[in-house]
Amino acid sequence: MNGRSRVNRLSMIALWVCGCAAAPVLADDWKPIDPAHLAMKAPSVEKDADAEVIFWEVRVQDEVDGYDIRSVERHYLRIKVFTERGKESQSKVDIPYRGTGKISDIAGRTIKSDGTIIELKKDAVFDRTIVKSGDRKVKVKSFAMPAVEPGCLIEYRWKETRDIAFYMRVHFQRSIPIQVVRYYLKPLSIPGLPFGMRTMSFRVSFDKFVKEKDGFYSVQQTNVPAFHEEPQMPPEDQVRSWMLVYYSKDRKVAPAEFWQQYGKEVYEQFKGEMKPNDEVRKTAAEIVGDASTPDQKLDRLYEFCRTKMKNVNDDANGMTPDDRAKLKDNKSPADTLKRGMGTGKDLNMLFGAFASALGFDARVANLADRSDIFFDVNIPDDYFLQFYIVAVKVGEGWHFYDASKPYVPPGMLQWQYEGQEALISDSKKPTFVMTPLTEPEKSLHRRTAKLVLGEDGTIEGDVRIEFTGHAGAERKEYNDDDSPTQREETIRNGMKGRMSTAELSNIKIENVTDRVKPFVYSFHVRVPGYSQRTGKRLFLQPEFFQRGVEPLFPTSERKHGVYFHYGWSEDDTVEITLPAGFALDNADAPEGFTASRVSKYDVHISLTGDKKTLIYQRKFFFGANGNLVFPQTSYPQLKMIFDVVHERDNHTITLKQEK
Repeated sequence: MNGRSRVNRLSMIALWVCGCAAAPVLADDWKPIDPAHLAMKAPSVEKDADAEVIFWEVRVQDEVDGYDIRSVERHYLRIKVFTERGKESQSKVDIPYRGTGKISDIAGRTIKSDGTIIELKKDAVFDRTIVKSGDRKVKVKSFAMPAVEPGCLIEYRWKETRDIAFYMRVHFQRSIPIQVVRYYLKPLSIPGLPFGMRTMSFRVSFDKFVKEKDGFYSVQQTNVPAFHEEPQMPPEDQVRSWMLVYYSKDRKVAPAEFWQQYGKEVYEQFKGEMKPNDEVRKTAAEIVGDASTPDQKLDRLYEFCRTKMKNVNDDANGMTPDDRAKLKDNKSPADTLKRGMGTGKDLNMLFGAFASALGFDARVANLADRSDIFFDVNIPDDYFLQFYIVAVKVGEGWHFYDASKPYVPPGMLQWQYEGQEALISDSKKPTFVMTPLTEPEKSLHRRTAKLVLGEDGTIEGDVRIEFTGHAGAERKEYNDDDSPTQREETIRNGMKGRMSTAELSNIKIENVTDRVKPFVYSFHVRVPGYSQRTGKRLFLQPEFFQRGVEPLFPTSERKHGVYFHYGWSEDDTVEITLPAGFALDNADAPEGFTASRVSKYDVHISLTGDKKTLIYQRKFFFGANGNLVFPQTSYPQLKMIFDVVHERDNHTITLKQEK
């Protein structure tokens, strides 16, 4: 949710746009090639860099076109490639879409060391979806630069057009070091407009903005180090250098005073939107039925809103763009109830109206998304508190609900909203309350395998994997808009990534869009060469589910802190029928451990009574008691925990062929 202040900002700016014409946009052109850039033999910012950005220029212009207000960004990069690794990393380019933005005017060229120029062909640019860290899907414009080789320069540019961003993030780091990064900013120029363009910097500082021609202002950084992702690091914008560019009035107010005023505005804005009528009251009473406790009543209302109402914002609801275009806005919770559908906001307002109808104190609560950035209550601006849920007073405390998230189990919030300061709106005294974190046992990976080991080392059998809590919700969200073929391919690729010889068949995926049941997939698997045979002995790794898994923290040193999205638990049971004529020669189990109150690892190995089947049981959890964020100084201890887990998961036992 964007607060009333942002809505008012849009409305007020709209009053000034009538009759304003868009400023002319000049065509981009290539800059002259500096012979010194072609002659460069080594990087200047970081001595071991495989490639280096010579310059990265971004021109940002907010402009009016008739009744529309839009932001236009023009990016232009020139990069020097020094090594084969630099060639591999920089020759392929992915430009992500942001929101509803449009990427256009892509052009590129490669300049060889002898001055030869090879242009990027227009038909070399295509759309695709990539998967980033955290299994997040991102749509990009993708292209490969032509004839890239060590010693050459590559340069490319593009334009991004989107609705005006009252808040825009501009970044100063890339995956390779940068000699100069320069932003040119041109604010809206509308007589009498009460909002000015302002900036807020994060992990970067500037001397001043420089006034340029044509209404632009520039700011730059030099000798910018590369930004490198690390496993389980905090959100990118929590650790890299960037600047927030935004429009607001010139106000000077303390954070505490700002949040009090803002919380009151939100209360006034939404108090009417959760008001029940007679039909809502009647339906609420029917839903709760014989429920007796407050929690039982609220859980039934919550499940009704999630399972009986269609969320029109859900990408897996079966609606086409034409279907959505025909929808009318719901004016009240009664409209949502009558139509049986609404936006995520509508579903939350209906839940709040249901709760109010039964006498509960229900409020809108604003909070941040910690997958994006860690909220700081000392920053007096609502930009970082963009999302809303419903808070209901139960006894002396507040319980939190978000009916817009279809797959999150009752009693939980989407992990991005857990462990966050939520601002509970109020007419007199808004207050921040921390949302609870779900303990690891509720986000369970339950894995079972019944396998048969052949005397040649081939293993074959049936596998079932079940995910609950946050683990299940994430996988449902990832898979729900994929086709059955795509879902199967995801599973195949996951197995192939760990065991290249794995052959999968009879793949079944269950409960992908079910609001309540766990996300489950099962398959039959055959893995030639799973166990190594030497003479009369077979060396077997009984933890099938960790075979081929790389260490979580492979490096000895680390720059950033460590951040886990949520606590989770794992429960593995692997049954392996031993090959005829073989018996256990060495079947010691790896030792378990407990890491304070944060984590625990436990393994048991046994044989069935007939000694023909090995039973391996493993239990592990991490992130108990809210321990999810760790400073960089804790990295050696965390690495040790996960290195020990990795080592013990790779524990092998010996089978010996009997005479």
